[in-house]
Amino acid sequence: MFQEIMQRVFFQNSVLDYLICLLVFLACIILVRIFRRIVLARLKVWAEKTATTIDDFLIHTFERTAIPLLYYGAFYLSICKLTLNPTFSKAVNIIGIVLLTFFGIRFLIALIEYTIENYWLKKEKDKARERSLKGMLTVVKVVIWGLALVFLLDNFGFKISTVIAGLGIGGVAIALASQAFLGDLFSYFSIFFDRPFEIGDFIIVGEYLGTVEYIGIKTTRVRSLGGEQLVFSNTDLTNSRVRNYKRMEKRRVVFKLGVTYQTTSQQLKEIPVIITDIIKNTEDAVFDRAHFFSYGDFSLIFEVVFYVMSSDYNKYMDIQQEINFAIKEELEKREVEFAYPTQTLYLNKT
Repeated sequence: MFQEIMQRVFFQNSVLDYLICLLVFLACIILVRIFRRIVLARLKVWAEKTATTIDDFLIHTFERTAIPLLYYGAFYLSICKLTLNPTFSKAVNIIGIVLLTFFGIRFLIALIEYTIENYWLKKEKDKARERSLKGMLTVVKVVIWGLALVFLLDNFGFKISTVIAGLGIGGVAIALASQAFLGDLFSYFSIFFDRPFEIGDFIIVGEYLGTVEYIGIKTTRVRSLGGEQLVFSNTDLTNSRVRNYKRMEKRRVVFKLGVTYQTTSQQLKEIPVIITDIIKNTEDAVFDRAHFFSYGDFSLIFEVVFYVMSSDYNKYMDIQQEINFAIKEELEKREVEFAYPTQTLYLNKT
């Protein structure tokens, strides 16, 4: 009697086949649960004792992505010996491909997020750059999921190449319309990775100058000295010559001064020595040279070169002012007069 029941056939499979399928499924589920409760639990305890976080991440990600696949694998393995309806068999295969793709993409994205958060952001320690990285991560996710969708459609029998080719003029129009945006997007990546400037840097682009306030996917915003906001497309910036004064370690200063032609030779020889001593005794200023430069139309011209050991413009102006005051005082003590534009007319009586 029992044997007869086992040999009865339903949907092209005997009761014994269904019983074996059920037993295989239950056995696989038990093995998965044992693996999860014992092996994974011990791995988690071991990972908590290590100094690195990569093992914690891998174990946690494996639990989130691989365990659901193992459950589906238990189901798939249990029905392998059954004679299935072609439609049902195809549906099982499609579900398997979808699950493998879905959890594979989740693992890849989790790996990218972990790399960015634990290695890149820890080195940067910049809130603005952190926001930019997260914005870029959103773009990366969209691209990855888009490629995954194309992969699935291709595996389901859709002719993706034919569909893309079928877009025809519409596809060309969309490409042309998005050309400017894509150009700015790639320029954003160039700015992000190459880092010619960052938020807070003082830059000059052509005739415009100001402090960088925001770097977006399409535009970069700069606050000018006059207070207004300047908006540049990222492509304009990458195609321009940008001068970044924030990166300047020291500022080279060149200035000239002129004294009258009535100044004696001895006084002229003393002036470079005076200027040298003044600059050398000025804090954060490094003397380079001071020379009697040339004979001007109405003055004897000296050229002075020194360095300010800072990129701060206000500090440069304070040092220049201090040097100018000291030069003025020292030349007044020696009765040396600064020149100003004059003309002397000689009249002959006839």
